[in-house]
Amino acid sequence: MTTLLSARDIRAMAAELQLRPTKQRGQNFVIDPNTVRMIVSAAGLSEPCTVAEVGPGLGSLTLGLLDAGHHVIAVEIDELLASRLPRTVAERCGDDAPFDLVVADALRVTELPESPELGPPAALVANLPYNVAVPVLLHFLETFPTIRTVLVMVQAEVADRLAAEPGSRTYGVPSVKARWYGTVSRAGSIGTNVFWPAPNVDSGLVRIERHADGRRTGGDPAGADPVSGNPAGADPAGADPAGGDPAGGDGAGDQRGSDGAHRGAPSRESVFAAIDAAFAQRRKTLRAALSGWAGSPARAEEILRAAGIDPRARGEVLDIDDYVALAAAKETV
Repeated sequence: MTTLLSARDIRAMAAELQLRPTKQRGQNFVIDPNTVRMIVSAAGLSEPCTVAEVGPGLGSLTLGLLDAGHHVIAVEIDELLASRLPRTVAERCGDDAPFDLVVADALRVTELPESPELGPPAALVANLPYNVAVPVLLHFLETFPTIRTVLVMVQAEVADRLAAEPGSRTYGVPSVKARWYGTVSRAGSIGTNVFWPAPNVDSGLVRIERHADGRRTGGDPAGADPVSGNPAGADPAGADPAGGDPAGGDGAGDQRGSDGAHRGAPSRESVFAAIDAAFAQRRKTLRAALSGWAGSPARAEEILRAAGIDPRARGEVLDIDDYVALAAAKETV
């Protein structure tokens, strides 16, 4: 059994590296082994698999995932932290631990190593840097369709927004876009006292199970030919924590053309454009809010009625299927 990192271990390594955690990169390190075990358990991965981890930091969660038998692919942007992590893994888990390190901006990563035994990443389990949590989450769901299960720790407010139901006050752009990929649920709450340095707000766990039939993915569910692009706002210091939309990728459908695009369903881009337009003026009716997107209020009403949506409704009451119908109607009416 792997000895996980304690508060004393974390502080000793930080002193060794002369590390000063920065808010710019959302660096708050988990210092409680029991919290690490709880996160790993909440992921619900019953069998060993390849797990992507974004922002491993000093390795608290990395060691917990390795202890559970998973092959961990860690993506770390901070070169100082990345320089220490392989040694931490070797010291605690051995030189032959199933571990790969990618030193890169997570928002620019379009390829990840594969485990020789377990294949490409099947899960994303991470304590996401708070300032880029939603953009990173959406980027990985779009770029790596082999990821079927997600368990991420984010700010409690962001967790509430991601898992919010239509009609609630916290329901918004991140809520709908996450539902494009799968079923979203809250999986727990975590207080500030298990971090160093302690953040100002509590954290929450969010679990996403990708749609079983593979619809609404950026590529083949089996992992072939994932669609990716060069996402905007890739700098963690400048990304929008409220849920900026990573570029690249098409939507779900029944068939794929020779160019890799799906036919018979609206693209991800067109669906997300409708979502962004509806929530840009969330106090307005959809007829008014979508007038720019559609070309005019009258045209917006025509599209809404074709999609079976009341033009007097507001964007916060629509589920993802409504936005898919809306984007489809715009293409056909």
